Amino acid sequence: MLKLIKLELKKAKLGWYVKGAITANLFIIFLVCSIGFLEELKGNLPIPEGNFTILNYDEAFIIIGALVRATFIIFAAVLISKLVIEEYRNKTISILFTYPISRKKLIGTKMLIVGLLTFMTIVISHLVVLGSFIWLNSYFRFIPEIVSENTFIEQLLSIIIFAFACAGTSLVTLYFGMRNYSVSATITSSIIVVALISSHNPAFSVASIVYVPLSLSVIGFMIVYRTIKNIEKADIA
Repeated sequence: MLKLIKLELKKAKLGWYVKGAITANLFIIFLVCSIGFLEELKGNLPIPEGNFTILNYDEAFIIIGALVRATFIIFAAVLISKLVIEEYRNKTISILFTYPISRKKLIGTKMLIVGLLTFMTIVISHLVVLGSFIWLNSYFRFIPEIVSENTFIEQLLSIIIFAFACAGTSLVTLYFGMRNYSVSATITSSIIVVALISSHNPAFSVASIVYVPLSLSVIGFMIVYRTIKNIEKADIA
């Protein structure tokens, strides 16, 4: 299995993924820090009334988490498109199926790569963005408070749980992509999933409820299981 994963990673050429992740992290850091300046701008610019600022670290954690998870669920859909959907659409998957390796193992390996990459990228990116925000806040004081060590440890546990849930959630898009081997359907469905789990406002935040992505992750794992189970019957003609 490990050798197969290495071969798939080499074939996929994931340099674009690494560059995209770095760019996305920089953009999220810029976006979150920009929100911190809005309180000062309210007195000088015609900004509508409402809560557009990050008032405390609890809210910062929610916003950063929602942005990171949303970004890399969409990245996961692109990965699924490249590793699975495009191979079916271009019929190159039929070449892979001529190898003396089980079809189920091939598809299972591809989905394992998607899940693991999504999980690791969400965890690493979340820590990078959060750490950068805390560091910049020590200079610019977006939020007039300090993060305690206990709070950071609790947040780390939350990051891991949410990352696992969202890695599973990202697999839901496989169902829509496999229906007509459509890349656009795969990516569009990921945007819909993101909208379902990432909404946040001062009154109510779906982004802070881990049970939503956890429930979707169960559906995602079931979709992968069903796809692998029926792979022998899949039409590649």
